[in-house]
Amino acid sequence: MSSIFNGDETAPFFGFLGAAAALVFSCMGAAYGTAKSGVGVASMGVMRPELVMKSIVPVVMAGVLGIYGLIIAVIISTGINPKAKGYYLFDGYAHLSSGLACGLAGLSAGMAIGIVGDAGVRANAQQPKLFVGMILILIFAEALALYGLIVGIILSSRAGQSRAD
Repeated sequence: MSSIFNGDETAPFFGFLGAAAALVFSCMGAAYGTAKSGVGVASMGVMRPELVMKSIVPVVMAGVLGIYGLIIAVIISTGINPKAKGYYLFDGYAHLSSGLACGLAGLSAGMAIGIVGDAGVRANAQQPKLFVGMILILIFAEALALYGLIVGIILSSRAGQSRAD
């Protein structure tokens, strides 16, 4: 009985694992950043309720991290079609590394955004001049996830280059 499967039969496992890792780790970072920053916003809102909307920036920035993971997961999952084209271990490992790069960068950025957001909004309630500094630190923390997204896209684009089909 012949199989219509092209390539290594275990390779899609690694590809799908990369897609899952991108989404799961990025969403873990987004959830942690949102929760930690949200606690700071709630605590600060008791003292200075007029600053709540201004202090929601870290929560929004943390939420973007999940979108980065979603983008990579979609890119990876659309690149896995072993019936149409050969999918080899090289391709699976490229997708796995792509997902891990984006996901773990998103997780670390979410932790940084959560910690900075929590402390930053509380400090901003006491000294409004700290707002710009807090935003700059949050931008640099968000950039870490953006680096992971860029590297993830580059690594994902390497899949399919293992053999000349």
